[in-house]
Amino acid sequence: MKKNFLITNVNIATMSCDSGVPLGVIEDAAMIVSEGIILWLGKNQDRKKSLAGEECIDGQGGWLLPGFIDCHTHLVYAGNRANEFQKRMEGQSYEAIAKAGGGIQNTVNATRKETPEDLYQSAANRLSRLLSEGVTTVEIKSGYGLDESSELKMLEVIQKLDNDLAQRLVATCLAAHAVPLEYKHNPEGYVAWVVEEFLPKVQSKGLASQCDVFCESIGFSLEQSQRVLKKAQSLGMQIKGHVEQLSCLGGSKLLAEMNGLSVDHLEYLDNVGIEVLAKQQTTPVLLPAAFYFLRETQKPPIPELRKAGVEFAIATDLNPGSSPCGSLLLAANMAAVLLGCTVEECLLGITRIAAKALGVDHERGQLKKGMTADFSLWNIQSPSELIYGMSLYSPVAVFIGGEKVYG
Repeated sequence: MKKNFLITNVNIATMSCDSGVPLGVIEDAAMIVSEGIILWLGKNQDRKKSLAGEECIDGQGGWLLPGFIDCHTHLVYAGNRANEFQKRMEGQSYEAIAKAGGGIQNTVNATRKETPEDLYQSAANRLSRLLSEGVTTVEIKSGYGLDESSELKMLEVIQKLDNDLAQRLVATCLAAHAVPLEYKHNPEGYVAWVVEEFLPKVQSKGLASQCDVFCESIGFSLEQSQRVLKKAQSLGMQIKGHVEQLSCLGGSKLLAEMNGLSVDHLEYLDNVGIEVLAKQQTTPVLLPAAFYFLRETQKPPIPELRKAGVEFAIATDLNPGSSPCGSLLLAANMAAVLLGCTVEECLLGITRIAAKALGVDHERGQLKKGMTADFSLWNIQSPSELIYGMSLYSPVAVFIGGEKVYG
């Protein structure tokens, strides 16, 4: 049974833009939670009469922030690719390794062999790591199965994790992640299978609410990606895409014109893509840990996005090949140091804007009356410390739906 409780003696970074104050900060504040929903928050001196039977929590002068949202991960997988990391440190490119049978296919082979139980346990461990730094919502993609039984196995593991664990999970079908070896000489045949057979099966089983595609020179063409995305939309799934990571194929423009939720990576995003994004609701997602790990030099056009008024989210891209990063706060630090994002942009990028990238901004990503009570309490002097520090801070407590789940 959910409790009524009051948190007092805190400062709150609401992440709301309503007040015009950076990060929506309210100092010397309090917040009332009832039945898992934020009932009231504001200056402590403005607090009305307490609720009957409410519990009182002393925040001891700390900070409340919305639960962080990791809006792009691939954290259900088997094995690792440390040997490929070694090859890259010796000079081989990510593309060359992929074309030689490594890359995604390496993880596909391991994931196909793994039992659902072992996939579940390894993914649960990664989710626990994210929870320990205040991440309450996580998007998880399939895409390391690339055949019917293995892709369904991944999606079923995600569903079981969502049912069992406290964190809120969003399942995304990424069957169009790469062309598997079985279709090496028939990529059109693989696209046809995804469109005509697999996506309808996923929809009928209720295993994913979103669909992603890797629109890239080593992935799927613009035309192939469009076919996958159109089919997903016809089945009632929301769409997103890995786009403009290694080249500019125009995937961001395609997704924006199709009213996609997000476009992710964006190192090679051009002015045409920026102009379209500025007119649409599609959210750019930066993946700085992949930029770092692959030692890329082409940065996403942050100043141009900022000038166009386009807000962006930040995510870990947690995966075994290009971003073995299990810390959203570290990814946010990389966005600041490597990509030139401001601290405010980083904090909004893992809260309010990340919620928008997943289509859950009506209930998560901010601390406001009527929003779900997903939040964390931190013993810090300022929210900027969370972007500044590298593995220096942990929350005092994490709440999901008003229930304490950590600390």
